Formats: sequence, C-alpha cells, structure tokens
Amino acid sequence: MRVMTFNLRFENDRDGQNSWIYRRDLVVAIVRRYRPDVLGTQEGRWTMLQYLAEALQDYAIHAPHRVLDDTCQYPTLFLRKDWGTVVDGAEFWLSRTPQVHRSKDWDSAFPRMMSWARVVEKSTGADLWVSVTHLDHMGAEARVEQARILAQWVQEHFGAHIVMGDFNDGPESTVHRLLTHSVVGLQDSWRVAGRGEGDAEKTHHGFSGVPQKSRMDWILISRHFHVREAHIVRDHFEGRYPSDHFPYYADLQWINSPSSTETS
Repeated sequence: MRVMTFNLRFENDRDGQNSWIYRRDLVVAIVRRYRPDVLGTQEGRWTMLQYLAEALQDYAIHAPHRVLDDTCQYPTLFLRKDWGTVVDGAEFWLSRTPQVHRSKDWDSAFPRMMSWARVVEKSTGADLWVSVTHLDHMGAEARVEQARILAQWVQEHFGAHIVMGDFNDGPESTVHRLLTHSVVGLQDSWRVAGRGEGDAEKTHHGFSGVPQKSRMDWILISRHFHVREAHIVRDHFEGRYPSDHFPYYADLQWINSPSSTETS
C-alpha cells in the first residue's frame, strides 16, 4: 500500500501567486500522479477539502461527526475507494478536553486535532488503524503533550498502525523519541527504509523548492509493516510548487500474511 502525508498550506490570500486557488490543481495533479491508497492532509479548510473531494473521485473523504467551522484547519484522511473500507472512525482535539471543539492547552498557538479511521484492506481482509495529525508550530511544551496523547491513543488501540502528519519537529526531537519509543511500538518509515538525515531531507521549503527547517513530515508505522520505498516528492510545475511542504510517501508491505487485528 502507498501512504502519503501532504501539508496543503491553508488558504491564505497573502500568499499571492501561491494562494490556494492558483495551486489547488497542482495538488490534485500530485495525488493523481502518485496515487496513494491513503492520503493524509494537513491545514485543509473545509472549502479546500471539499474541492479535493470533488476533484478526486477515486477517493472517499473521511470526516466523521466533524463540526464544520470556517476557522479550522482539519487534518483529514482520504482513502482510495478500491483499496479499503472504513468500519470506524472519529477525531478529537489534542488538549485536556479532547471532545471540546477547538480546545487547546499548554502553549499551543492553535487548536490541534487528530483524525483516525479503522480500515479493512480489501485485497487482504486485514484491518488497521490509520490516523493523521498536525502538531503545533509554536508551542514546544504543547508538541510534547500532544505527542503524549497520540502515543497513549496508539497504545490503547491494539493492532497495526499508520500515524502520519506534520509534527513541526525534527527527527532528533523529544516528540520523535516519544512517538518512536519501543513501548509505543511505532517506527519512522524514513529511517526504516534506511534513508539518511541532512539538509536535503528537510520537508518544508516555503514555496522555494529549497529544503528548510527540518524533516517534520512523518509517516510512523507499527512493526506489522516493511517499507519498500520512502520518497519525498519534490515535483514542481514550471517552478511552481503545490504547497510550502514537500509531500512524503511510503510504500508499505505487510511483514506477515495479515489477518484481522484484534481491537480489545
């Protein structure tokens, strides 16, 4: 299966020629070109997500019980209709009051959310947990506390996991160490694939194509999977980029012949 995480960059008219309306078709072109089975997006406002849902007819948007709010940037899953079937799902805020809409705590600059789905893969009959999130870009304490919430959620949901998103931190951070701790059971797909770390692997680029900040966009996986390929997508269209982040995808293969996972 191919899994892609893609920070879309929220709709912001101050971006000028890089505003959403001028690059939304580039986002669609990237998704169609690489055809992920699971796509996890960040920073999507509802109008942006509706556009993608209408343009990507092969995909089903997963937004269970979502409170629609024009001010929100929602981490959102899109799943290829011919790949899997959603059997359960929900979303919650990464705060002390996760069911309170737009709640935030610690030093988080913005409310942050996690969306998850339990999916049955059609070709194997196996089920797995897939989730997408976006940690805060300003609050260092908040990122750690948000990561603790994610780690606890993974530990409480037995089975195969894929956790993707923009974690706004690098691979040497406390957030990364916390989520990839052996007790949690997640691994960084980039490292599992044997890829190196360096300036070229940074995933933020500010529409310039020049890697900046850190490798902050991750796909974390449980030990149920082997990584066949890991790739940072640097495609552009005559110098124009679909977002200020490079999308990242990993091609995963079940290590053992899968059977339905237990959820107790």
